[in-house]
Amino acid sequence: MRQAFVDTMSRLIEQDPRTALVLADISAAAFEPAALKHPDRVLNVGIREQLMIGVAGGLALTGLRPVAHSYATFLVDRAYEQIKLDLAHQGVGAVLVSVGASYDGSTAGYTHMSPMDVQLIDTLPGWAVHVPGHPGEVAPLLEAATAHDDPVYLRLSTQANDIAYADAHLLRPVRHGARAVVVAVGPMLAPVLAATRGLDVTVAYTHTPRPFDTAGLRALAGSGNVALVEPYLAGTSAHVVGQALADRPHRLLSLGVARKDLHAFGTPADHAHWHALDPAGIRAALTAWL
Repeated sequence: MRQAFVDTMSRLIEQDPRTALVLADISAAAFEPAALKHPDRVLNVGIREQLMIGVAGGLALTGLRPVAHSYATFLVDRAYEQIKLDLAHQGVGAVLVSVGASYDGSTAGYTHMSPMDVQLIDTLPGWAVHVPGHPGEVAPLLEAATAHDDPVYLRLSTQANDIAYADAHLLRPVRHGARAVVVAVGPMLAPVLAATRGLDVTVAYTHTPRPFDTAGLRALAGSGNVALVEPYLAGTSAHVVGQALADRPHRLLSLGVARKDLHAFGTPADHAHWHALDPAGIRAALTAWL
């Protein structure tokens, strides 16, 4: 996904004179050819993530469409106040593109993990959130995001599904069943499909949890049983489901990253197991709930 972002962003900088990129050292080497050719629109502010967002806000005020990029923990967690003030409060948009996701950077320790990024963005009004589950979904999402001026968060991961679904801005059923609908967000589709093999449930996929496809959810949730499987903090989208189904009886199971610091390094696969987000953990939670 990261390479897909570099390739697509480099092309957009070349093709669209309104597009700008702001970096804080992360991925600077990958964008060096673009920076040499367009030094006025590819800016590396050094290890100053708050400044990166401030610069993006300034570029947006001049009419450019800025894209800011770093690890999620530096881009969102560290610079949240600047996102709130220099973008949201100023009434301007930018495209924030992160890598690292919840625990993709776990071998570097907790400093490089951010399971809370989407929930932080969710506190601000009007943000679209895209969580591609396959490298093939990155280019269309980025191209669409740079074509307007609204705020967008694009969350990239090293985890990936087997198939790209370009139309997954809406809930896309990929397996049908009667007892529940299991919504898999982004790269959680692959483990969810493995976990639900043989279960009488509908599996629906989306790479766009914000805005959430509430109409699609209402159409699919005939049983009243909804399970959310998200690659960030468990319960991040629970309020959206609650609002969407407020007029009908329903049960909700929210699966995601646990709200605790494990004080462990490990690999992303280790963390998926520890947070019960591997197929075995997801299946155990679903079968106990159904």
